[in-house]
Amino acid sequence: MQVYGIDLSMEKFDVSYVDENGKEMTKKVKNDLGSISKFLHTVPEEAVLCAEHTGVYGDLLVFLSKQVGIKIALSSGYNIKHSLGMTKGKSDPIDSTRIREYGERFYDKLVFNEQDKEEMIELKSLYTLRSQLVRARKVLRTGEHSCSKKTMQSIIEKRHRDTALDSLDAEINAIEAEMDAIIKTNSELNENYRLATSVKGIGPIIATDLIIKTGNFKTIDTAQKAASYAGVCPFPNESGKMKGKPKTSMFADRKLKTLLYMAAKTIVKHNKEYRLYYQRKQMEGKHHFLIMNNVSNKMLRTIYSVIKSKIPYRQDYICLDPRERSLTSSTKKVA
Repeated sequence: MQVYGIDLSMEKFDVSYVDENGKEMTKKVKNDLGSISKFLHTVPEEAVLCAEHTGVYGDLLVFLSKQVGIKIALSSGYNIKHSLGMTKGKSDPIDSTRIREYGERFYDKLVFNEQDKEEMIELKSLYTLRSQLVRARKVLRTGEHSCSKKTMQSIIEKRHRDTALDSLDAEINAIEAEMDAIIKTNSELNENYRLATSVKGIGPIIATDLIIKTGNFKTIDTAQKAASYAGVCPFPNESGKMKGKPKTSMFADRKLKTLLYMAAKTIVKHNKEYRLYYQRKQMEGKHHFLIMNNVSNKMLRTIYSVIKSKIPYRQDYICLDPRERSLTSSTKKVA
């Protein structure tokens, strides 16, 4: 399998490949529509592209690769760096060669990227903009609190601050309405959104964040993977005779973890089952944040269960013993 290693940047990218004679070759390609199209027409149909994931710099390459039917995998820079052992020297051509070597050695571990649908792209863009506006609103409100404690206050400054806050509130509400409309126009998004929000504690923003981060529960298709991604799933911390406390991953999505923590606080307060679970763990001497991680993990399992079964969450639902369910289904078949 011929692998093309690509080191992406904003204006251009370096390509490393092996030609028909077995000679290592490198080239530079501008990161624009015309140059990428010409480059892709020189790539054999059976070849694959392997590039480092650098955010939006690779979006055009992924889109055009899909149009011409060439597979492309965007891999983590951390994985590429730590898979090749100790290396010396750094430049764009050298990096592209290392990416190609990574793709050749770990071809079986490559995950080939698919272009998101239009609704998902629009939803991601609006959600990112909303997050930026929420941060700006938080900064203004923090400043408003500190200004209110001053001995002498500016009336003009307060008027402008209030105007900016009102404008931000209006924009955030409008964006949330747009996101809601996008979700409702897509049957798959709308169904999973409805099922996720049926779980007490999961609101519109957390459900939208989960849909975006998990690829509508398809890219991250199990609760265990989602818990690992969100950083609420501890991993063993042992070596030889040393046995430390299990730790969560430092590469977790902190935004999602924060949202899950807020949902966990709500569900512990309003759901009797979760409240009793929290109290029992407290009596066992467990730390507050450890319990909340467990509650978040439990919530994710519930969300994935309702999405898999296509049945909205019910607090009074009683799960039958699997042996009883098997016996019941067998009795129905006999009847």
